[in-house]
Amino acid sequence: MNTHRVFRTLSATLIAGSMLAVLATPSLAEVVIHRGNGGEPQTLDQAHISIDVEGFIVRDMFEGLTIYDPHGKVIPGVAESWTLSDDGTVYTFKLRQNASWSDGKPVTANDFVFAYRRMEDPKEAAEYANILYPIKNAEAINGGKAAIDTLGVKAVDDKTLEITLERPTPYFIELLAHYAALPVPSWAIEKFGSSWIKPGNIVCNGAYCLTENVPNDHITSVKNPKYWDAASVKIDKVIYNPSEDQATTERMFEAGELDVVYNFQADQKKFLEGKLGKDQVLAAPDLSSYYYVLDTRKPPFDDVRVRQAFSMAVDRDFLSDKIFSGTQLPAYSFVPEGIVGYTPAKPEWADLDQLDREDKAKDLLKQAGYGEGGKPLKVDIRFNTNENHKKVATAVADMWKALGAEVTIQNLDVKSHYAYLQEGGSFDAARCGWQADYADPENFLNLMVSSNKTFNYGHYSNPKFDDLMKASYSERDAAKRLQLMHDAEQIAMDEQGVVPLMVHASTWLVSNKVKGFALNGVNEHLTKFLSLQ
Repeated sequence: MNTHRVFRTLSATLIAGSMLAVLATPSLAEVVIHRGNGGEPQTLDQAHISIDVEGFIVRDMFEGLTIYDPHGKVIPGVAESWTLSDDGTVYTFKLRQNASWSDGKPVTANDFVFAYRRMEDPKEAAEYANILYPIKNAEAINGGKAAIDTLGVKAVDDKTLEITLERPTPYFIELLAHYAALPVPSWAIEKFGSSWIKPGNIVCNGAYCLTENVPNDHITSVKNPKYWDAASVKIDKVIYNPSEDQATTERMFEAGELDVVYNFQADQKKFLEGKLGKDQVLAAPDLSSYYYVLDTRKPPFDDVRVRQAFSMAVDRDFLSDKIFSGTQLPAYSFVPEGIVGYTPAKPEWADLDQLDREDKAKDLLKQAGYGEGGKPLKVDIRFNTNENHKKVATAVADMWKALGAEVTIQNLDVKSHYAYLQEGGSFDAARCGWQADYADPENFLNLMVSSNKTFNYGHYSNPKFDDLMKASYSERDAAKRLQLMHDAEQIAMDEQGVVPLMVHASTWLVSNKVKGFALNGVNEHLTKFLSLQ
């Protein structure tokens, strides 16, 4: 780690305090954007975030080797260029000479070495450690089977980073735009421990840096003057509103108190378009899945017939048309359409009429010993607080009651909901959503691999599925690799390892005065690309 001599003469406390003062000092013509974030983050530590409402904030504060442009295209970030070896396993990145941290320290290759080792350190228990598994020895290290310093990441010099992979990985450059691949300041972490992400302690290398974090009220980040591309950043301050109350944030948007809002009540789309204008109400399908997981560890969902029956009973057309006004599309495959070269797999019953599905569902339940004269069915649906999710849960509950089940619903705030699932809490059915981290079917199918302890919420396990996924990782032929994953998805869809409901759409309210905002398939919208008119 290199440090400027001027900082060696100052105490760490003075550095943190002076930087916070510089960042927080307003200009005479300060430009402030108010973003409705859609939820409260569990944390702002890149090693422990796992949902979009966390990613929106963290990606504004930290920049990886690559980033997404406004249209969802991967472009250079801290890395200005890179080369790839002939065998497709060694990347060499050249970092920008003027890339700096908010305290003035240069961003170096060692910052990435530290961050990636930290992600894979089993003691850190990073939720997204698997994202970096393509890197040599990453999975072994994370599983406690190899030493941390054997990770295939090396600082050739301060501005040259070499990454060696286990095998060729076609989507690796896109993967590096994920928040799991962001650098972190080792000196701040070593000094402050888990408190390094607090205002006054945090050091950022992105366009913005944190100055306030008031739980359930607001989070504020201000422009980082040391950012390498600071001259092109038009907005001085970002204030994120973490409310999950969509009706409230819609009213705040209408009143001009919020400039951008993530997630609105989908069934209010036409009403909002009439009130706000179609140009401010945006919705578009993206590479994401809206799905339910069923806890396969216990009855009744340890029985594949019950999982199939409950999935068949869900009228996806009703959910799409009546609750989401067509902004979400019915889904029978876990991997969404739109990934080049890949054909998603769906269960054979997907082509049946809904009434026929319901009849078949009742027969399956009878075979499994449930339904009339059989064992009672009691099911609780969990969902994260959100009007749309509540309406879906209520509708699905009614559909399952038609099978003879006694159904209840309950909700938690988004951070508590996902924390409970990630920690392995027991449940019956739970609402989930997955936004593609990179445009490859593996990113979805990996969620059902039995070894994925963090995101395989339903604890689905099938050795044949696991074997096919394992084979896909070593397959060099692109077409054969995709076929292996299709075959794996077919197994999971036949057994309903997860229950796909809809292809999720990103829904946003965006003020006419906000420029530079564009819908894209990865649902990434860095504030650095926005401006206010």
